[in-house]
Amino acid sequence: QVQLVESGGGAVQAGGSLRLSCAASGRIFSINTMGWYRQAPGKQRELVAAITSGGYTNYADSVKGRFTISRDSTKSTVYLQMNSLKLEDTAVYYCNFRSSFNVYWGQGTQVTVSS
Repeated sequence: QVQLVESGGGAVQAGGSLRLSCAASGRIFSINTMGWYRQAPGKQRELVAAITSGGYTNYADSVKGRFTISRDSTKSTVYLQMNSLKLEDTAVYYCNFRSSFNVYWGQGTQVTVSS
């Protein structure tokens, strides 16, 4: 069973930066889209950013200009560079891979932004 393993979460002050990484524990064929979602307490999970196999990216309006998603397809790894972090970015962040056959989720990594 392939798993997605996330790293890079933690606590940071407002205005700071963090870089999240997510790698598959095994080979996943035909990955179409890699993405990051987040869920804050009492809120629904929302899409933060996604990147397709062709390199097309999509961002939530709230993170445009501050977050950058990138991928290393050879390593089945996706990254999320988060700059100028705000208090409202505090959430559990989940990576997500969508292939032609399946959808995979990471276990989540906590990001806490403090003033």
